[in-house]
Amino acid sequence: MFVDEVDIHVTAGDGGRGCVSFRREKFVPRGGPDGGDGGGGGSVYIVATPRKNTLIDFRYHPEFKAPRGQHGQGSNRTGHTAEDLEIEVPVGTLIYDTGPDPAAPGEALRLVADLTEPGQRVLVARGGRGGRGNARFTSSTNRAPRRAEPGGEGDEHHLRLQLKLLADVGLVGFPNAGKSTLIARISAARPKIADYPFTTLTPNLGVVRLDDDRSFVVADVPGLIEGAHAGEGLGDRFLRHVERTKVLVHLVDVSGASGRDPVRDFDVIREELRLFDARLAAKPHLVAANKIDALDDPARLERLDRHVRDCGFPLYRISGVTGEGVTDLLEAAWRQIAAVRAADEPRPSGGPTAEELASRHA
Repeated sequence: MFVDEVDIHVTAGDGGRGCVSFRREKFVPRGGPDGGDGGGGGSVYIVATPRKNTLIDFRYHPEFKAPRGQHGQGSNRTGHTAEDLEIEVPVGTLIYDTGPDPAAPGEALRLVADLTEPGQRVLVARGGRGGRGNARFTSSTNRAPRRAEPGGEGDEHHLRLQLKLLADVGLVGFPNAGKSTLIARISAARPKIADYPFTTLTPNLGVVRLDDDRSFVVADVPGLIEGAHAGEGLGDRFLRHVERTKVLVHLVDVSGASGRDPVRDFDVIREELRLFDARLAAKPHLVAANKIDALDDPARLERLDRHVRDCGFPLYRISGVTGEGVTDLLEAAWRQIAAVRAADEPRPSGGPTAEELASRHA
């Protein structure tokens, strides 16, 4: 089961109490206070790991509590500081603080961290400070203090974890446009494939290897429908997973089996991307006319070709079943990815431009 949003409750450990104690040894007069300090409570950290790709574990285990510190003891023995608690989450997880009551309506979420790199670690609840023992309170006017401090309370927070997949290419389109078939052909991913809508209910990731030096990650997003940006068909949750992608590949079914107009399909998905986030519509975009092996009306493909080119996008004619045209599409996607990566890299003064770097990878 793929889970991409959960609420959890984290509690750091309390600090240990300070100790009230006096040195009592035979033949040692006026031993004095020797109560030790309490140990600090354990803190709670969230760590990004590539070993996880879903938040399913947190659905059944939403409560996390770090251990408390050990209490101080006599003979000036300080209590043991508790171990910190580390919670592993998938890379690409956003952490929000939901406030004291996660169910309260109208509460604004506060972004705590965005974990985009493996090993990235963030403190979400600080452990309580250990209390001081009575030996700490000795002074010239108080030679035998009989008080110690209690340990400090650990922080407590309600958090919302939200997963956004990290991929180079995002496959978008209407249900049954052939996205799952394509990702199964170009990678080792094995999503469910069937001839009915919404076969894919959760995003799938696959690694595409063009040769020894070139590879990229593709995300197959469940089918989008009109109104997806507003939550129709869970579209708002699915669109979230393509926000981080570098390139979008828009698959359009031209076979006629769906009974829909390919030109309208193209326009609807483009508009849903724009309404959800204008930055999505502005990403590098490749359009693939899929299922050309089952094309029954060439005029349908030609109308889509003219419309897409009028919009300023390249059109690739492919078949996810037979593999026709897929290599050209992947090479075009790689060129776009390389250009985006080159543009994101800092360039020293006088160095090559992003376009020059991209052409070297092409």
